[in-house]
Amino acid sequence: MEERVLKVIDEINDEIREYDGDNLFEAGLLDSFLAIDLVGELEEEFDIEIDAKYVIEENFKTKEAIIALIRKLVS
Repeated sequence: MEERVLKVIDEINDEIREYDGDNLFEAGLLDSFLAIDLVGELEEEFDIEIDAKYVIEENFKTKEAIIALIRKLVS
């Protein structure tokens, strides 16, 4: 599952995979528009619906946070 999430992330911005910091937004690698694109791509890849309550910075500020969110929603 992790590799599938990373593949989707790469489609949005391939620099995210290499980023080891603690906030993709502050680093300029993700913004609100890219986050919405990412949500749509993740929904399509995993055949899930990500409720708006989960679309918060906390869940998208690192690749690990994104992976954890998808794990939570898929299981």
